[in-house]
Amino acid sequence: MTQPPAPKPIQRKPRSEYALIQLLPNMLTVAAICAGLTAIRFGVQGNYLNAVQLILLSCVLDGIDGRLARILRADSAMGAELDSLADFLNFGVAPPLLIYYWALQDAPRLGWLSVLVFAVCCVVRLARFNVSTHAGDPKDVAAYFTGVPSPAGAMLVMLPMYLSFAFDDAQLLPDLVLCLYMAGIGLLLISRIPTWSFKTTKVSRENVKYFLVAFAFVAAALMNYAWLTLIALCLGYVATVVWALVTQPRKG
Repeated sequence: MTQPPAPKPIQRKPRSEYALIQLLPNMLTVAAICAGLTAIRFGVQGNYLNAVQLILLSCVLDGIDGRLARILRADSAMGAELDSLADFLNFGVAPPLLIYYWALQDAPRLGWLSVLVFAVCCVVRLARFNVSTHAGDPKDVAAYFTGVPSPAGAMLVMLPMYLSFAFDDAQLLPDLVLCLYMAGIGLLLISRIPTWSFKTTKVSRENVKYFLVAFAFVAAALMNYAWLTLIALCLGYVATVVWALVTQPRKG
């Protein structure tokens, strides 16, 4: 009597392992998400100063995690999706909610409408960027973005708060003006206006020393005159957008 054939052993796929340092970019992204959520909590509690600082911290982390992933060759599809979700939370949800709690609760309907407009514009901006990136659109590696990037939009939309923190006696903008300002920044996110991409900017060897001196100056100004420096940086960025609008053709 023939014996039935022995069952074949189950082939197990080799377990993938990651070095801890390769997880560092995703850890920074998770830290940015925690910063954004905590900023919302501080906004609800009325601790606006710390809330703004946490959103600014999330901007810094956003600028680091992607580049670090490429340096470590640890970029992945999951990391890209996690980064996009973090961007929406930190730049599309936390800043407008913070402004709403800070100044627009006296106009809840109009204020909430402006929050929704900004948030929807931000998520559309991120979706458009993700689609063009997956499609390998060469325009995304050019010297100019299409529309204002979401981190820059978050920085700009909080400009009235910087002014209030820098000048203790500064009067808040009227609710209507603040709502229109927030919605206007949101529309800039989904506009076709070309905006300067710092990712592709290169510095010649001869000018590196001047760039480092300028960076040290800005860093020292941020540590000593944080809000005034942020105001200046926002106005400088607006100037680059206006310059690009004048000198560069709009992207279709």
